[in-house]
Order: sequence, then structure tokens, then C-alpha cells
Amino acid sequence: MATSINTAFSEFNTDTVNLLKDRSDKAKSSRDWLYTQLNGLQDKDDLNFPYKYELKHINYGSFERKTKIRELDDVDLMFCFVADGATYSKSSYGNTYTIHTPNAGNRLKYLSDSDILNSRKVVNKVKLSLAKIDQYKSADLHSKGEAVTLNLLSYEWVFDIVPCFYTDTDLYLIPDGNGYWKPTDPRIDQKRVTDANKAQQGRVLQLIRTLKYWNRRNSSLTIGSYLFENIVINYVNSQTELNQWIDFNLRSFFYYLSSAILNTVNDPKGYQGDLNTFTYAQRLSISQKADWAYGKADEAIKAEIDEKDNKKSINKWRELFGTDFPSYG
Repeated sequence: MATSINTAFSEFNTDTVNLLKDRSDKAKSSRDWLYTQLNGLQDKDDLNFPYKYELKHINYGSFERKTKIRELDDVDLMFCFVADGATYSKSSYGNTYTIHTPNAGNRLKYLSDSDILNSRKVVNKVKLSLAKIDQYKSADLHSKGEAVTLNLLSYEWVFDIVPCFYTDTDLYLIPDGNGYWKPTDPRIDQKRVTDANKAQQGRVLQLIRTLKYWNRRNSSLTIGSYLFENIVINYVNSQTELNQWIDFNLRSFFYYLSSAILNTVNDPKGYQGDLNTFTYAQRLSISQKADWAYGKADEAIKAEIDEKDNKKSINKWRELFGTDFPSYG
């Protein structure tokens, strides 16, 4: 319970939205442990696991960017392999890459078809090899065929493991789900969030997390986490300075979202094109929900500032965020 708007949001974010520190710390520790296990797979007898490129493993995703909200359900990592004599080429259209293995070592040749490294075989190799890890419970292919989802006995979260190769052009190649490879560089996403947060006096991370909570309970269409995060960053970068009070920034974002969701949202890495794959009807539905949210936020702020009625204001925020938002008192 709270009697001021600032206290209400502080309690809401601490008690409901943000990850618990002990679980975050445990997840980081378990991720380090997992890297140790994965790094040792190449030395397992008769496994023929591809050789690791340990310096180029990379953590990515919302957990790494500190934009994950409760409950912690997955931790993402990219496990890098050495080329071992393999080379790559880009198709003349799109962003499809081929990894060639005529001069590669046997471990990559074994996963190739006619000297072409099959990304599906690489993903399956990772999946099957995970059974050699202590505390193994199960492993499944990710729905897009780009990663392996590892479930360990000791943790409530899963690990999404993406096999990858690092190239001489400073990008990563990951499975495309069709046997070939596609480019990515999650370092760009990380830098974009970090730079925005720094430029706005550290106000961005919490804003993203609070808005993600709203998005998840949105009774319209839930916007995918990565797309939504990029829309928030685009909003932040459009502002000269964020307000010191989160409620004002929330109201401003909802106004921004009502039009932004109708338009193209380009991949900041330059690989995926338009991230906004919603149909026009779906975009319109989200826009209308954003308009509704803006109206509620505006009513809440006017109740607080103009009417000096914090109880009414808090109740308006509860209409927007649900009953997990603190009540007045």
C-alpha cells in the first residue's frame, strides 16, 4: 500500500516487476557454470563436439541487457565454435550465408552435406551433446530451429543456447532454421540500451521493465519482447530528456506507441529489416489500446497534480497495471 505515486511505483517495481536480486545472481552463477560444462564437451570421448572459440562466446537477450522482468524464465547465450579451416560466403540475395568445409577439420565435416556445414546438424549436435552435462534434465530444439533450450534440474529457468561462428568482418553467424546461416550481432542491441540509459541519467532500464509488464498484461495483442524493447528505445532516443518521474514518461510513451506501432520498426542491427510483422488490423488494435492507456495515465496524472487526489490517481494506475499495483493506504 502507498500514499504517494512515487512510492507506489517504487513498491510496484520492487515487489512485482523487477527480477529478485538473489535469482539474478544465481542465474549469472549458473550461466558461468554452464559455460564451463559446454567448454569441456570438446574433450569428451567419442563425442566429436566442435572446438570452442571461448573468447567469442557472448551473453545476450533481455537478461543480459537488464530489461528482463519477473519471473525469470530463460537465460540466453551464444556458444562460439572455431572455424577450423572452414570459410563462408554470402548469397547474392537476402542475408543467407553458407559455411564451406572442404578444408575444415573432421568435426565440422561430419556435420556437413557435400562440404556445406548444415546448421540444423550443428544445432542437433549441441542438443544431443548436452546430455553429457551434469544436472541435465532435458533439451529441446527452439521453435525457430536456431537454438537449443536446455532444462537443468537445479533451476526454474531454461538456457537458450545458440551455436555460432565469429567472422573476420566482426559479425556472428547463427543458424537460420533452414540449414544455412544468418548474421547477427547482439553487441549492437546491448550498446544501444546501455547508451540510451547513460544518456538519460539511468532512467531507461526501469522504464523498459515497467512498460514490459504493461505489455505482457495488455488485453489487446502482446508485442514481442524484442520488438517492444526497440520501440521503447526509439521513443527514448526521440526525447531530449526523460522526465525524472516515471509516470510522466509512461504517459508520453503510450502517446508515442499509438502511432509508432502503425509504422515500420527497423532492426537496429540492419539484418532483419522491419521488426513489426503485425497485420494492419493488429497494429490498429494495439494503437487503440495505447490510446486507452494514454487516457488512463493522463487521468492519473491530472488527479495527482491538478486535483491533489493521490488515492484517485493510484486507482487509475491500478486500472492500467492491474491489481498487483499497490492500493492506496
